[in-house]
Amino acid sequence: MTGRRSHGRRWQCRDLSVSLCGVRLPTPILGASGCFGFGRELSSFLDLAEIGGVVTKSVSLEPRAGRPTPRMAETASGMLNAIGLQNPGVEAFCKSDLAFLRDAGARVVVSIVGRTVEDFAAVADRLATEDAVDLLELNLSCPNVDSRGEVFATDPGMAAQVVRAVKSVARQPVLAKLTADVTDLVAVARATVEAGADGLTLINTLLGMAVDVHRLRPKLAAVTGGLSGPAIRPIAVRCVWQVAQALPEVPIVGLGGVMTGEDAAELLLVGATAVQVGTANFINPLATAEVAEGLAGYLRSQRVASVRELPALFKPER
Repeated sequence: MTGRRSHGRRWQCRDLSVSLCGVRLPTPILGASGCFGFGRELSSFLDLAEIGGVVTKSVSLEPRAGRPTPRMAETASGMLNAIGLQNPGVEAFCKSDLAFLRDAGARVVVSIVGRTVEDFAAVADRLATEDAVDLLELNLSCPNVDSRGEVFATDPGMAAQVVRAVKSVARQPVLAKLTADVTDLVAVARATVEAGADGLTLINTLLGMAVDVHRLRPKLAAVTGGLSGPAIRPIAVRCVWQVAQALPEVPIVGLGGVMTGEDAAELLLVGATAVQVGTANFINPLATAEVAEGLAGYLRSQRVASVRELPALFKPER
């Protein structure tokens, strides 16, 4: 397709492959949910078979129209969004978007969401029959939904209920996506792992707000929204580090403000197995591939042969 670049040859001099919950990825860099659409949107820029994987927009049991506009606002070193989980519903997703991703050869992580525990389980049950789905990511912590009661990750017990229900029907490995907007993230992470989560995704956007001081009103129609971008990366690094220390055997996918290969290396050094790139895709549609290139360059500069060596090289004591 016009404008699409192949990046695979640039990665060959360093081993970027990883295994995430038993799923082999050619690189540890994936496109994050919500910022990569359903893959089709960026397929004219990237070969979806070469990047680590595509994490889809969150898919619900029934279609969702999302929140009113304006839905996005730029902030210092970041972005606020209140999209409201707009999506066509799981049936339409399977017939159209999932079929496209399968034909493109992508590794597919489907983000799923629900208003109730039963909704999550129903979506997972529908996806269990789809061979093109490699992993499920449970969006337990989206901060811009209509009902704050849907933010299951603020309560360890509720988060565990969702994981347990999904694991009872899922065929694919399950990642629990959590937020730093809690008092004790480790407690929530431990609860989801004990309930059966195969891995964790850290962190979701943080709840934020911005005001237009000239028009004297919020910049988002929903008033508050999810803050992403470089502004939250130090928080993401802290969260991955804390959870990896508490649960060293649990695979973690790190995300939050990753713009460069060195940003990704930071998360991998503190314990992540893989990394997602989100907001950077709005600035540069090649970001997911270029972050992988940058990571390979970082490995060369450190004389490290494989990305899998990074966690053991980290020295927490100064």
